[in-house]
Amino acid sequence: MDLVTHDIDADGIVTLTLNDPDTRNAISDLPMIDAILEALHRANTDPASRVIVLTGTGKAFSSGGNIKKMGAAGGLNDPLPARTRLSYRNGIQKLPLAMEAMEIPVVAAVNGPAIGAGCDLTCMCDIRIASESAIFAESFVRLGIVPGDGGAWLLPRIVGFSKASEMALTGDTVDAAEALKIGLVSRVVADTDLMDAAFKIARKIAAHPTHAVRMTRRLLRESCNQSLNSVLELSAAFQALAHATADHEEAVQAFVSRRPPEFTGL
Repeated sequence: MDLVTHDIDADGIVTLTLNDPDTRNAISDLPMIDAILEALHRANTDPASRVIVLTGTGKAFSSGGNIKKMGAAGGLNDPLPARTRLSYRNGIQKLPLAMEAMEIPVVAAVNGPAIGAGCDLTCMCDIRIASESAIFAESFVRLGIVPGDGGAWLLPRIVGFSKASEMALTGDTVDAAEALKIGLVSRVVADTDLMDAAFKIARKIAAHPTHAVRMTRRLLRESCNQSLNSVLELSAAFQALAHATADHEEAVQAFVSRRPPEFTGL
């Protein structure tokens, strides 16, 4: 069984589905981590890929850590703390770094509970859409541990420091309506409409010039870490590249001619 299924359609939309329903799509075990990393790499290096939709099979998006393997010498843990540190660095911490390095946008279609590292996985994505039955929890403290996958960096940048602190220090669950209110997701739809809504956004993204989309994503990511001056400098460099693309010329000509553009990715 593939732990992450990979499908790509004619529009260049890649659907990645976490596929381990027995653990509610837990992402702390190395085979699942490696499967996600391989799927991201495959999509990122495929010129035909334009946008990713990430979701989970079954009733959960991801339960986060595999609690059954936690405890002494279980999962990412090791009796020797130095080895546990390396387990995190060589394991689940590769996920936020891989997401950060992606060229193409990632849309999370959150179909159910996104708990702990599962919540953080949604935060690694560019856009989050939730079904009405989705719930979120930064629940590490309930297990006597901390967000070891970058959640302490990711969550405050999305919902603000105060709300992130409330979620992380209480471990309380946030339902879909509250997630929308605090900006954790950009929209909530009926369970049966989730994938249609995710694909609608993905198609809008995929319809635009490939290079412009990829460079815009990079600018948005860099803006989280760089000064205004640095982002302006990078924007000027990217704009010089964008102006030189055939798709930019096609977009201008199509606008002037009042016709739909025909982009080629060049």
